[in-house]
Amino acid sequence: KEPFARETDMRTLAEIMRGADVFLGLSAGGVVKPEMVAAMAERPLIFALANPTPEIMPEEVLAVRKDAVMASGRTDYPNQINNVLCFPFIFRGALDVGATQVNEEMKTAAVVALASIAESAASDIVLAAYGEESLVFGPNYIIPKPFDPRLITEIAPAVAKAAMETGVATRPIEDFQAYKEKLSGFVYQSGFVMKPLFDAARRLSQPHRKRIVYAEGEHPYVQQAAYQVFSDGIARPILVGNRDNIRHSLKHLGLRMKEGDDFEIFDQSDDPRVAVLHEEYYALVQRKGVSPSHARRVVRAGATVIASLLLKRGDADAMICGAVGRYHTQLRHVSQVIGLEGGVRGFAALSGLILPSGPLFMADTHVAYDPEAEHLAEITLLAVDEIRRFGIEPKVALVSHSNFGGSNQPSARKMREVLAALNDWAPDLEVEGEMQADAAISPFIREEVFPNSRLKGQANLLIMPTLDAANISLTLLRSITRSIAIGPILLGAAKPVHIVTPSATVRSLLNMSVIAVNAAGRLMEQEAARQATT
Repeated sequence: KEPFARETDMRTLAEIMRGADVFLGLSAGGVVKPEMVAAMAERPLIFALANPTPEIMPEEVLAVRKDAVMASGRTDYPNQINNVLCFPFIFRGALDVGATQVNEEMKTAAVVALASIAESAASDIVLAAYGEESLVFGPNYIIPKPFDPRLITEIAPAVAKAAMETGVATRPIEDFQAYKEKLSGFVYQSGFVMKPLFDAARRLSQPHRKRIVYAEGEHPYVQQAAYQVFSDGIARPILVGNRDNIRHSLKHLGLRMKEGDDFEIFDQSDDPRVAVLHEEYYALVQRKGVSPSHARRVVRAGATVIASLLLKRGDADAMICGAVGRYHTQLRHVSQVIGLEGGVRGFAALSGLILPSGPLFMADTHVAYDPEAEHLAEITLLAVDEIRRFGIEPKVALVSHSNFGGSNQPSARKMREVLAALNDWAPDLEVEGEMQADAAISPFIREEVFPNSRLKGQANLLIMPTLDAANISLTLLRSITRSIAIGPILLGAAKPVHIVTPSATVRSLLNMSVIAVNAAGRLMEQEAARQATT
């Protein structure tokens, strides 16, 4: 602190802040009062970096100074300042050129790159991924988001270049474009793929957390995922199951959640809503050969039916099921109660793998056995919309045993019909087919067999002709590569519901919860916008 020390007669923080342009604090929560901020110079810059509680909260600053630019270390406010924005990427650049030291020029290069990211325009896809209406440089956006994928691809090369220019690099980089492409692969191989959705889910759960119901509330993996959903500020869990069993299991697992405050339990044996749920379920199935007594038994024993009814009637905002039982049994219950989104032909499932080369999605991996061409084209568009929510621009390959008209078998003809439909419905979509899987993955192979392909680079969405092809490809590739899986993501449902498989890990359940909460938030925002225009 010595270089910044000054000899003055001032002895209090209030005296020092009067007329100041900048406050930089890393001390203790609450030491700065609103009247101190009010006395600062015009358009003050306030960095309140004490954790977990800043020296002054952003809303307190805004109440007295509309012109202030405020930053803190908090993730739930704009302008989070965190060393995660610099340290990993400074080290990455330094290590990649074998730097003998980290000098001032390298640190300055990191700062300049960081500023450049904040000042550059963000695409619509990035905005959607981070759940923001706009990311324009200004009072609420003076520094990039902590999980902006551009951080590694911009800061690390800038640091590496500065090391080379100042003579401290022992392994200079010759091709910086290739280096940036390599860094992009690191981004997509890691949890960065899901991080934007986690941030968006936290934002969408403010000021009131979304409620997510878990059908298999007694399952230990489900409980651990629900605890992370609660503790990360993503949603308020509702666990369906026996209250005593759930309480005992939570205690055994050491998961400290307070029933009623942090989460809810829906126990079929004593919840007063069971009678109403029975009536609502019977109304849905009474003309499908189901008697009132059978409907009552289903509601009493069927956790997925109960969770679906809670979602349908608005007692929950999103739903996860499938940790126990068969996928299609779960889907049948969801179909009966939740149904399809308006204008959608049928359900489908999208699954993804995080590979070293980047994310790879496949459809339909779990639902439609042999969809017709128009149905498969619809599935493609639903999958494209979902992939864009990850901040990824879809590159679609229609996969077959045939390459670009090389076969006239029914499955090859079907994929050509899918392409024709997509060209009509979504002419700007980057899609090509039919093609074999190696041509979809390798642009070099594709160039050899079809130089005029509209698809450039590696495909990241493979549309398969049948469920067999999609599911076999997914499970085989996942087993061989041991890749992180995302999904299955249920497409086409009228409400945010996803059906996992019994092999789902805690991380898989958490990821699917985040995807569901994001969908619930979007639905609420769309409904609010619709009401505002009527």
